[in-house]
Amino acid sequence: MPIEYRVDRERRLVVAAGHGTVTDEDVFGYQHDAWSDGSTAGYDEVVDMTRVTRIALPSIERVRDLARLSATMDPPGSKTKFAIVAPEDIAFGLGRMFQAFRELDVRSTKEVGVFRTMEEARAFLGVDEGVSLSL
Repeated sequence: MPIEYRVDRERRLVVAAGHGTVTDEDVFGYQHDAWSDGSTAGYDEVVDMTRVTRIALPSIERVRDLARLSATMDPPGSKTKFAIVAPEDIAFGLGRMFQAFRELDVRSTKEVGVFRTMEEARAFLGVDEGVSLSL
């Protein structure tokens, strides 16, 4: 699977990473698998796009669709953080688009940050160096 993830229940954190070619089906599948059952409600999230070589989306509108879907899965009143690590320009740009769409959705309770390095994401999330954020 091009997007793998694990749940760190102790730290209330979902850690995900993309690999190789990531498709529309992959990102929507991850969103559904990681967030639909409610067991991760109120958790922070980090998605590492460092090892993604290609992003295959049918259209840019799918970024907006993903942001909308994600916002509907946010628990009301919960303030959490979502860090996207995207060193490459395409992933970074798509991440910033996702961030903007999330900020415009009134249902969204996650603060999204898009970063070039894992160190920046750690600082944003408040996760110390001793915690593994890799898969």
